[in-house]
Amino acid sequence: MGVLSQFVSGRRLGSSSYTQPSPFGSPSDPERTHVAAVCYRLQNGEPEFLLVRTKNGHWTFPKGGVDGDASHADAAAREAYEEAGVRGSIERTPFISYKHCKPGRMSSRKRVIWVHAHLCEVRHLVPPAEDYRNPQWFNAEKAKRRLQKFRTSEFAAEVVSVIDRATERILYR
Repeated sequence: MGVLSQFVSGRRLGSSSYTQPSPFGSPSDPERTHVAAVCYRLQNGEPEFLLVRTKNGHWTFPKGGVDGDASHADAAAREAYEEAGVRGSIERTPFISYKHCKPGRMSSRKRVIWVHAHLCEVRHLVPPAEDYRNPQWFNAEKAKRRLQKFRTSEFAAEVVSVIDRATERILYR
């Protein structure tokens, strides 16, 4: 899988008491870095985004931790393949970082993590390793609506900003 070496700047979203995300971890878990693959294709000149389901049936980007991968981009590419069956080109540098509310082991315990998002242009799809993921394509507006469901307004705004920034990057390269 090719990795694009374009430079893309990340940015901090929203106003909050959180510090600028570090490439080495998240405020709640400084030992583990989380990454997402924002998978897309162009249909009639417009981007479509590939979302996957969580175990609870909510829509999300393929994402996970950096676990012994050579780079953050390699981890994002691995997550795209495992969760969505994606083969494609992923950008080496995250184009944005966003806050995500991750459920804890006990349902009453949730934690906020930073996720560093990498754009991934989809070239080919195979069935994902995780059957329940059910990857589906959505145009930008539908992707935003699907991602907003079951999220607080703060976290919904975070994922909407990811789609908006990705759309800008894709269309105005």
